Amino acid sequence: MDATALVCDKQQNISLLNVRLKEPDADDLVVRTLYSGVSPGTELALLQNKISWGPFPLCTGYQGVGVVEAVGANVHDFKPGERVYYRGNTPMTTPGGEPISPVSGTHCSHAVVPPGRIGTAVLPEGVDPASASLFVMPAVGLAGVDMANPRIGASVIVHGVGPIGLGVVAACAHRGCRVIAIDLDDHRLKLAAAFGAEQLINATKKPAAEQVADLLPDGADVVFEATGLPSCIDPAIRMCRTFGTFVWQGNYGAQPIQMQFMEAHMRRLTMYFPCDDGGPACRHAVLSNMARGGLAWDRTITHRVSASDAPALYTRMLAGQAGDVIGAVVQWE
Repeated sequence: MDATALVCDKQQNISLLNVRLKEPDADDLVVRTLYSGVSPGTELALLQNKISWGPFPLCTGYQGVGVVEAVGANVHDFKPGERVYYRGNTPMTTPGGEPISPVSGTHCSHAVVPPGRIGTAVLPEGVDPASASLFVMPAVGLAGVDMANPRIGASVIVHGVGPIGLGVVAACAHRGCRVIAIDLDDHRLKLAAAFGAEQLINATKKPAAEQVADLLPDGADVVFEATGLPSCIDPAIRMCRTFGTFVWQGNYGAQPIQMQFMEAHMRRLTMYFPCDDGGPACRHAVLSNMARGGLAWDRTITHRVSASDAPALYTRMLAGQAGDVIGAVVQWE
């Protein structure tokens, strides 16, 4: 079937192109996209070939919200007209037959999805579809918090409050933790405060370690390192207390990274390595919280662009000129 999609070639040129999707079969849903959410960290890593989920050209995007247009004969839990959220798309080609890697391909006007395999579910009533199209990042944060299980009253540092770090802040605040947010950007820190951070540390004004020591002389119970920057790992480890917990909440890429073993060793740290968004339970939890007003995720949206304007936004991000982007959504209608 015919669709349009954001496609990146090997030279990092982003275009809105006509594409062909697999013809749906009896196990598929056909979804007309309303919004697809941008993940600046993971998507830029894919477009810059720092990590690879498939050969170029690519159609990125791993979170979308749309309306069911058609239901395969073997699909019984969905009906046309329902709003759904989903994490992937079918393989696609150019009209001439050149393969395009869908990684995961939600930046597309339509999706052909087998609901059992890629996390498709009905959108809860009352959720703003634009905010909902960014559901993966808070779910990733919630999955890490669920794994580390900080308790009421625990001192928690969230090192880096981009979209995933903000999801961690919100999840820890809901648990009654004392949350300290660290970042280089005041706007992100203000968002962290809105999501429940009690103390804010701007690391450009005074070394973060000194500011942490003023607040927590013995270190934090739990540190979530959410920047995804290898250079931040050792400083964040030093913010943990003895017998504390360190969570590798960021994605540090496919290349080997180094850490100072003795810093973690002497603190006798427990470490957790969350991966992905925690599955259906975490996705449902964050979207239910959005529906009830407990997670005002619309606050994270700094950019709303039409599909035709999206290539310019990606070009700016690839050029390192989009430090103001926190949450961005692509509108397809």
